[in-house]
Amino acid sequence: EACHAALKRLQVDYLDMYFCHRPDINTPIAETAWSMHNLITQGKILYWGTSEWTSQQITEAHYWCEKHNLIAPVMEQPQYNMLHRKFMERDYLPLFENFGMGTTIWSPLASGMLTDKYFNGTGSSEKTRMDLMAWLKERALGDMEKVEKVKKLYALSQQLGMPLSHLALCWCLKNKNVSTVILGASRVEQLEENLKCYESLPKLTNDIMQQIEEISK
Repeated sequence: EACHAALKRLQVDYLDMYFCHRPDINTPIAETAWSMHNLITQGKILYWGTSEWTSQQITEAHYWCEKHNLIAPVMEQPQYNMLHRKFMERDYLPLFENFGMGTTIWSPLASGMLTDKYFNGTGSSEKTRMDLMAWLKERALGDMEKVEKVKKLYALSQQLGMPLSHLALCWCLKNKNVSTVILGASRVEQLEENLKCYESLPKLTNDIMQQIEEISK
């Protein structure tokens, strides 16, 4: 029903990719797999993926699909950025290696933490440096280690002559298991600026990637 409602709302005949956003603990994964397979065979969607599923749940979906000759999920939508790395770089590695899963990551800028607004006050002309420090601390949930990491990453971005947001986005793009980076923007200018990050990609050499690794750990 949700898929049919989406088709009607978007006024299209089918969806290229349909994500199951977070697993429903009250619905067996086998049932979800069957439902997604049926939507594909009905021509309603071309592919299906998962969003915020654990590696175990995704593996179970692939198990059921292989057992019953169903079409398996091809994409996971996880959070991934320089401050949030565990799932992409540890938990999901078997999924990439065994199933060839792709990813469309969200929050590459860590909800705004990995941008210049904390350092230059562009978030609001009325905010003082102390206000912005409080903002960053709040975003980091009181984790001063994260705050220090962001400061060092900002310093590195300045050395490279690019905004911190470009450094963060390019770092995500350098991961071979990242298929798509979702950009969130509240203004057209912000979206255009983020899209320019691709011009900065060549600056992230192996040496720079190692420096980022030493900072973010």
